[in-house]
Amino acid sequence: MKQRVLIAVAAAIFAAGIVGCLLLLFAPSDHNKVLIRRDGEVLYSLDLSKETNRTFVIPYGGSSNTIEIRDGRIRVLEAECPDKVCVRTGWLSSSAIPIVCLPNHLEISFASGNDDIDAVAE
Repeated sequence: MKQRVLIAVAAAIFAAGIVGCLLLLFAPSDHNKVLIRRDGEVLYSLDLSKETNRTFVIPYGGSSNTIEIRDGRIRVLEAECPDKVCVRTGWLSSSAIPIVCLPNHLEISFASGNDDIDAVAE
């Protein structure tokens, strides 16, 4: 009897953890502010609700990334990098998963309330 209760409690905790992870992963962003960074430095801070549909190029060394903003969303449309993971990522849809182009040192992510802090020192 005691073993069944322990198994039920463990299963409930496991299920709650999975549901919590899925909610965090697929939760829509509650804001429209996006940061485009290179090596931690903010290149662009954009409010997608105020942006017009457009594309623009962000150069890096001898290559570049073409960024597309359309209908309040953002993505990497084209990239001059070997793997094109940033292009295959698609539209930025979750604050948990940024768009990253490692060869071009580029990151596109939703802004959070603590974006001014890179680290905490004691």
